[in-house]
Formats: sequence, structure tokens, C-alpha cells
Amino acid sequence: MNELRELYEEVILDHNRNPRNYPRKPEGTTHTAHGFNPLCGDEFQIHLRVKDGVIEDVGFEGAGCAISTASASLMTEALKGRRVEEAEKLFEVVHDLLTREEQVQDDDLLGKLTVLTGVKEYPMRVKCATLPWHTMKGALEGKQDTISTE
Repeated sequence: MNELRELYEEVILDHNRNPRNYPRKPEGTTHTAHGFNPLCGDEFQIHLRVKDGVIEDVGFEGAGCAISTASASLMTEALKGRRVEEAEKLFEVVHDLLTREEQVQDDDLLGKLTVLTGVKEYPMRVKCATLPWHTMKGALEGKQDTISTE
């Protein structure tokens, strides 16, 4: 368990200090959504370029705590090159990983996103980790209203 916790902390710190695909809005962006958590102040814009049902590029802008920033960074890496249907499935699996008590087993789909399991040790921070994911889902669904985890 200590090894998983150390890996969690290492990955979160790395992706917070050096977020991937940030700050950027890919050229030719086709889907954008704004996410905001009024309780903690985390706020992101997720930008996707989708062509022929494939997420060709993704980036994000905004600011948040270490967990939300790292989650957004990990998410952008995981989404590039995936079909929209895969991204929607990945949202469901990550959401279940973070919010369900029982262990989620879908390592093939999750890959290194499994490290987000560590967020469960901090229940108040689950909404931080899920905000970028809800915002991405809102972007794919064409939602114009601000997405919130509250």
C-alpha cells in the first residue's frame, strides 16, 4: 500500500508541476467547455479537436489545486488519439474509480490513470479530481453552461 501511495504522490506532484497540454487551446478546436468548482476555486477550460469521431488533440487552460491540475494533465494524455466512444467510456471508468467503494477493475482502459485511486484517501478532494473529467464530458456533449462538481 505504501508503494501505491508513493507512486500516487509522485505522479500527482509531477503532473501538477509540469502539466501536459497546458496551457493550450489546440488549433482547430471543435469542442470546449468551462468547469468551475465554487467551493475551492478550481476552474478549467477543456479544449478538444475531434475529427471523424477521434480526439486528435486536447488541451486545457485555467487553474486549480494540485489534484485537479494533475487529473486534467493525466486526462489529456489519455484522451489523445481515442475515439469519442472510448473517451466517454473512460469517463465512466474513472468516475467509478474515484467515487465507488469497491475496486474498479479495468486496467486495460485505465493504464496509468489507475494512480488516481489514491485520491480516495482524501474524500473531500474527489470533486477536484473529477472536475476536469466532467468538463471534458460536457465539451463532448456540447454543453454551454459552466460544468460544476457541486
